[in-house]
Amino acid sequence: MQTATAADRLVIAGTELGSRLFVGTGKYTDDEAMLAALDASGCDLVTVALRRLDLDHPTKKTLLDVIDWSRYRVLPNTAGCRTADEAIRIARLARSMGLSTWVKLEVIPDPRYLFPDPEETLKAARVLVDEGFQVLPYINADPVLAKKLEELGTVTVMPLGSPIGSGQGLQTMEQIRIIIEEASVPVVVDAGIGAPSDAALAMELGADAVLVNSAIALARDPVLMAEAIKAGVEAGRKAFIAGRIPRRAQASPSSPTEGISRS
Repeated sequence: MQTATAADRLVIAGTELGSRLFVGTGKYTDDEAMLAALDASGCDLVTVALRRLDLDHPTKKTLLDVIDWSRYRVLPNTAGCRTADEAIRIARLARSMGLSTWVKLEVIPDPRYLFPDPEETLKAARVLVDEGFQVLPYINADPVLAKKLEELGTVTVMPLGSPIGSGQGLQTMEQIRIIIEEASVPVVVDAGIGAPSDAALAMELGADAVLVNSAIALARDPVLMAEAIKAGVEAGRKAFIAGRIPRRAQASPSSPTEGISRS
């Protein structure tokens, strides 16, 4: 029987990660708040959107200078890219900078609802996988698309729970459940998580990890929220491994009825 111990490992592209909570680095009030929240979250992996870094001034510090590379795996993110060609260019830039061959692939042409483009995502993933990148694609919660990406060779699939930054929780729960059921690569629920209960629910479904940014960065107390979401992830994973009881239409007594006096 599997238990929530060191044997319960998360491995992506041959690399073991100690935490199932991935954290984004955007929207914090300052670098100090971000670093404190990262520390409180216990995460191993953090995402950085390269298009939002000022790389034109070599002496100016960016997030890449602030983050402790010996402590965190930095996952370059193609956020802000509207087409496959843009995303491919940003991924190549990250590799040329010596960052990583891991890339979180986002292709989002829709500025209002920020839904990813499935066709352009598939197109970019095909090119990047062929070029030796370990691709972690952000997608709509589409089981068919998830399977196509997995078959291309992506190292995860990352379905959204609800629109980015909306805090609506898991509005796509049934589709995520199907993706988890059919996937043979890790499934990371990304976007829409607003509270520890959302993170716990994603893990209870069997997700391998969650990625959270806005819920932590925009909380009144980001450090405390990071701690809370960390606890939600851990509790949800333990619950998944433990195995919840089935839902019943009728009540079932907690105490046995055999041997009870009928006097």
